Amino acid sequence: MIVQRRAVPAVLAAAALLLTAGCSSDGGGTSGGDGNASPSRSAPQSSAPGQAAEETPPAKGSVTVVRTVAEGLNSPWGLAPLPGGGLLVSSRDDGTILRVDEKSGKKTELGEVPGVSAAGEGGLLGIALSPDFASDRMVYAYFTSASDNRVVRMLYDEKKPAGEQLGAPDTVFKGIPKGVIHNGGRIAFGPDKMLYVGTGESGDTGLSQDKDSVGGKILRLTPEGEPAPGNPFPDSPVYSYGHRNVQGLAWDGKQRLFASEFGQDTWDELNAIKPGDNYGWPEAEGRSDDKRFHNPVDQWRTAAASPSGIAHAEGSIWMAGLRGKRLWRIPLNGTAASAEPQAFLEGEYGRLRTVVAAGGDRLWLVTSNTDGRGAPKDGDDRILELRVT
Repeated sequence: MIVQRRAVPAVLAAAALLLTAGCSSDGGGTSGGDGNASPSRSAPQSSAPGQAAEETPPAKGSVTVVRTVAEGLNSPWGLAPLPGGGLLVSSRDDGTILRVDEKSGKKTELGEVPGVSAAGEGGLLGIALSPDFASDRMVYAYFTSASDNRVVRMLYDEKKPAGEQLGAPDTVFKGIPKGVIHNGGRIAFGPDKMLYVGTGESGDTGLSQDKDSVGGKILRLTPEGEPAPGNPFPDSPVYSYGHRNVQGLAWDGKQRLFASEFGQDTWDELNAIKPGDNYGWPEAEGRSDDKRFHNPVDQWRTAAASPSGIAHAEGSIWMAGLRGKRLWRIPLNGTAASAEPQAFLEGEYGRLRTVVAAGGDRLWLVTSNTDGRGAPKDGDDRILELRVT
């Protein structure tokens, strides 16, 4: 287990910063406009000499809502499909993990994660299954505690009674700065079986450029919480930096990592992540002419996105929008957008938190209307099954 020893910013200080930093934190901040994507876009990347050209998806796609899988969820945040069927869902405010039967919609509580402090944007956030889940039955969870954000893992024993199926948490990584805002929270195991963690700068913008802090970063860890072999900075968990609030992580078919990024007043981002690169915050928001910073794949006005979860399917990144209340499709050619992004489901289901690949042309989509910033309707919150092209 790695323990970060940097002092964690006080919640009161983060709250004060919230008053001065108009933000697209969880979709509740001010807008820099109501436009869609950036009017300027880099040309699609060409293949390197000797490499076969990648197949580019059609410029226009489609989304069909196949069915509602489950209703009546309270502040759902993370979703992890089980290999034998079923969906694990975390509740940010309740601090519980549920199992949803994707056929019947029946919900079974695994248990409550101890130590969760749900306030502001904090609480029980992302969840992920161990890459060796079939043998070790470990569920990983990212949550806000009284003093920090941290990652734990727990044994899942479905043979035990409902509410008692989670073992005692083993702390994998702690000391991630917490705040009323910008707690990050997305976790995912990559194709390399390493654990990737998206963190926020907790309202303290100086942390993002500080490589000695784990705030405003994407971290890459072993399943035990040590800095992963091959990380760009010696003995450091930091994989990329200069982030504001990362809540979406996904890999394409070539094992390239993408991440969504909450902007402040101007631009939200989709980024292609390269180890060791600097993504600019707080010196750059959106595209920049400063060569020190890695420019985004695409960018959106904060009113149109406020992106959380992302998934890769059918040659495109699919990005869930909180404030934007829509699902974005970004077709890819390598790590460049190959056509204009398309918006789907605009306003139909309210705030959209999490999208997860369900295999082939299917996605799971989780709404977020009971999070204190939405306008919940009967049946909220929901998990939807989508068919996409």
